[in-house]
Amino acid sequence: MTVTLIIGTQWGDEGKGKIVDYYAEKSDYVVRFQGGNNAGHTIKVGSKVYKLHLIPSGVIRGKTGVIGNGVVVDPEVLLQEMEKLENNGIKPRILISDRANVIMPYHKLLDGAEEKYLGKKSIGTTKKGIGPCYSDKIARRGIRINDLLDKNVLEEKLKVLVPLKQKILELYGFEEKLDTREILEKYTGYGQKLKPFVTDTSLELQKAIAEKRNILLEGAQGSMLDIDFGTYPYVTSSNTVAGGACTGSGISPKQIDEIIGVVKAYTTRVGSGPMVTELKDETGKHLQEKGGEFGTTTNRPRRCGWLDLVVLRYTCRISGIDKLAITKLDVLDGLKTIKVCTHYLYGNKKFENFPSNVSILGKCKPVYKEFKGWDCIDKNSKKISDLPREAWEYLRFIEKSLNTPIKIVSVGAEREETIEV
Repeated sequence: MTVTLIIGTQWGDEGKGKIVDYYAEKSDYVVRFQGGNNAGHTIKVGSKVYKLHLIPSGVIRGKTGVIGNGVVVDPEVLLQEMEKLENNGIKPRILISDRANVIMPYHKLLDGAEEKYLGKKSIGTTKKGIGPCYSDKIARRGIRINDLLDKNVLEEKLKVLVPLKQKILELYGFEEKLDTREILEKYTGYGQKLKPFVTDTSLELQKAIAEKRNILLEGAQGSMLDIDFGTYPYVTSSNTVAGGACTGSGISPKQIDEIIGVVKAYTTRVGSGPMVTELKDETGKHLQEKGGEFGTTTNRPRRCGWLDLVVLRYTCRISGIDKLAITKLDVLDGLKTIKVCTHYLYGNKKFENFPSNVSILGKCKPVYKEFKGWDCIDKNSKKISDLPREAWEYLRFIEKSLNTPIKIVSVGAEREETIEV
């Protein structure tokens, strides 16, 4: 039995979907422990491309997908995603935590209203209602999955919440009226459709551990979007670092055997907030176009830049990462020179550790180490020695700098285009 945790080490979009799919082959359960449908994982199998937002990536391999208590669930999106998979010949096996909080219609309206109000200082959310839903959860005003199964309980909660949300929306200048009865009927309807999948998932996972099953914990977003340790306030609303896996699934830290950190071979970021190695030139455009750097959830173009070791040292430390999975190495094909940021300069001050102050971060300049580029990686490569020597040296520098061994190198989108070290 093993419990393996896979998390992103940058600002999300590191290619976790493929890595989770790769590891899922030997897993029995794949567990999402935080985030909502603001996340997007893409898996390519032959000519088919699957884009998942709530359902854990492992269901593509026929594994049991668990939506943990730390996830915020939009039931409409979840049901649509399940239907889409079934139309593609995959009947997903899913368990949904009865403790997971539900994204309600007013959460989405509030998300858009707040972003509009902030104007140029907006955070750059996906406007899916994630932040307002987590806000209600922390304020103890949340609606949970088990509430959708009891119409009387849901009605009593909505009688309090809907008028409150209506007043807040009016303050933002929204004239749209919320209909309590309509919301009640729609969401109890969702509850009935989801009822067969709802259970105490923490108990189910403990049973699986007792039965020595293999469990894979799947993070959404990336460590630099963590609500505590990310570039606050330009972050998501949940804990994306390793600790969030425990609180979001009900699995003890003692039960996690291995933590895999997924590292894109360069850096990307969606939305607002500082990114020290961002490239606004032809190289940045090359990375964006060759890497297909457009959001799975929003299709927004991702900001691109060189690999940032200041970020990676920080995220490896925070989560205690055991091994690295390097993705999209092939996107660097054809570049004459490849750079890696080793530290920042803020005036005359040198930063090797990531600063918490975003005002300082926004004024930091990257200091680079340069590497000779390579022409083309053979996507049939099966071992590190099959790669161009320049690529091999690039990887060894990353490994040595982070003092963390590389376990996986992805050289393409297909499952087979993967080197296991």
